[in-house]
Amino acid sequence: MLSLTSPIRTPFHRIPAGPKLLALLLVAGGTMALADPVPLAALLLAVAVLFAAGGAGFARHGLRVMRPVLPLVAVLMAWHLWLRAPEAGLVMILRMLVAMVAANLVTMTTRLDQMIAVVQRVAAPLRHIGLRPEALALAIALMIRFIPVMSTRVAQIGDAWRARSRRRPGWRIVMPAALAALDDAEQVSEALRARGGLS
Repeated sequence: MLSLTSPIRTPFHRIPAGPKLLALLLVAGGTMALADPVPLAALLLAVAVLFAAGGAGFARHGLRVMRPVLPLVAVLMAWHLWLRAPEAGLVMILRMLVAMVAANLVTMTTRLDQMIAVVQRVAAPLRHIGLRPEALALAIALMIRFIPVMSTRVAQIGDAWRARSRRRPGWRIVMPAALAALDDAEQVSEALRARGGLS
């Protein structure tokens, strides 16, 4: 199974998956308790410092993975400016960026099979109410697997736009990227159904 683990070794690679996923959950949940852009920006800076602690090459790779998010950030900010609610838009964007950058740090320093094993252990009690931990782990694995796929797809759409226009693609590729994501999800669901789902 494809892993998004960075080949550049960092001290974070030695930390077990469980504590890292718990920290990610606390960080993502903590952003929802903050409604002021200043502490959210400070939290984003703190996560960025953790990336920098992994070295310049590790930080550059993390930035490249996050690049496809920039058009979405621009659209969200433009929308809130049009609504005359720039602070609310900034808070939303900062919350999203903190969660995504922290998740990126975890996925880059944790093997996928380790994360799936943690999810299966944590979700084991849910088997008594009819939820299969294996299905939940598969869903998370597919979600993580789609990160590089969508990054590549967004880059291809951007290249296609630049081949036909001198203008920067920006927000114009958001809709094609969203449709591509839906198309990929439909193809994956059909493939799973054709194979009888999760055996």
